[in-house]
Amino acid sequence: MIPLRPLALGDIITGSFATVRAHWKTLAGVVLAVQAVVLPVMALVVGIAFASVHQHFDPVFDPPFGEDPAAEHLVPLVVAAVVVFVLLMVIGVLGVSVTAALCPAVLREAVMGRPTSFRALWRSSVRRAPAVAGAMFLSGLIAGAPVFLVLAAWLPLVFSAGSGEGAVALLGFLPLLMLAAAPLAVWLGIRFGLAPAVVVLEGAGPVTGLRRSAALVRGDWWRIFGYTLVAGMLAGAIAYAIQIPFNLIGTFAMMPVLQGIPEHGTPSAGAVAAAVFAVVLLLLGGAAGQVFQIGFSHLASAMLYVDQRMRREGLAEAILADLAAPAPATPPAAATDPAAPRRPAGDGGS
Repeated sequence: MIPLRPLALGDIITGSFATVRAHWKTLAGVVLAVQAVVLPVMALVVGIAFASVHQHFDPVFDPPFGEDPAAEHLVPLVVAAVVVFVLLMVIGVLGVSVTAALCPAVLREAVMGRPTSFRALWRSSVRRAPAVAGAMFLSGLIAGAPVFLVLAAWLPLVFSAGSGEGAVALLGFLPLLMLAAAPLAVWLGIRFGLAPAVVVLEGAGPVTGLRRSAALVRGDWWRIFGYTLVAGMLAGAIAYAIQIPFNLIGTFAMMPVLQGIPEHGTPSAGAVAAAVFAVVLLLLGGAAGQVFQIGFSHLASAMLYVDQRMRREGLAEAILADLAAPAPATPPAAATDPAAPRRPAGDGGS
């Protein structure tokens, strides 16, 4: 799928597209399986939360005139909202982690010229998803630390200044502080951006993945930043183009519905069906665009990992030697990166 030499930007983009084109069935199958698990679980979480606190909605959102909502009704809603937010965040991160683990696994088989199967890649992706989620969480936490620190220092100052001119003056400092924190956050994000690929392709743990990513990026930050930026912009543009047909059809489907609803009355069954059809189209378009954007971005990141290994650690020669050697006794799907750094027993893991 890619030339076994240091890669230029064009090689990374074309290699990512070639991998998607050659293995789109497997990629789509695993991603759809993830969505089939994640979306019902999310719906179940929201449904349980709504059933638990639905009796508090009217007292909070429609209290008697001139009265504030009582704490006995407001507190359960706040607690439920926080719990639902945390659970949905965890479920979503795990779902994205499976996709993030899938892309390097597919690329490994593509680089080695080996066939892929849904079952093998599903097992590999699910097995490495917790470690990938840990690497993504740690890298996001570290990269976001400058922004968090700015907010942690700025918010108490604003509250302590009250509502006078001091608070207004402090509000003007936030953009300046963010301008100072944003470059550091971007630098840290690129420095640890190869960690998911390291976790999958080297079987490393989250902390080891961060260390390896920093070592591979060191001295080559600007090139990796530029390639990552171009790949991300391209993925976003194509994802938006994927959504356009769904959005157009959904919008045109909604027009007769809106025109056919009587001013004082209930909509017909046909209008309800058309509205449901339009909403489903919009959701499908958004999901398809997001899946492509996430998958392509992670494929490009895995390509950058392979590129850095070829530039610094002789990965191309190791791959050629592995291909020239007799077939191993282990199944191809279980084979690992031939040039993966050896780690002592017990090191790494998920």
